[in-house]
Amino acid sequence: MAHAYSPPTLDALVILGAQIATARRGRRWTAAELAERAGISLTTLRRAEQGAPSVAIGVVFELATLVGVPLFGQDASGLRAARSRAMDLLALLPQRVRETSREIDDDF
Repeated sequence: MAHAYSPPTLDALVILGAQIATARRGRRWTAAELAERAGISLTTLRRAEQGAPSVAIGVVFELATLVGVPLFGQDASGLRAARSRAMDLLALLPQRVRETSREIDDDF
């Protein structure tokens, strides 16, 4: 059964794929050259550039990095700082979220 993706997810995938294709062409790299640099097949590269949701996120992020597309609008040092902030925030939250077993009495 195929997974149904939300329109914002599909839009984001198409945008990132187009940014990768644009940056690759701007560097005057062929699709075959980028696929070789990334260690993926030409078919996988084409699917990533088209925004296919089945391409692994790590592959798409590596392609973006190779052609210079900033991830999350950050350069490498900014991305490291954002990662650190995200991990700090995550450390403040409970490790597990459990379903509440008691019924909430909201009858006033």
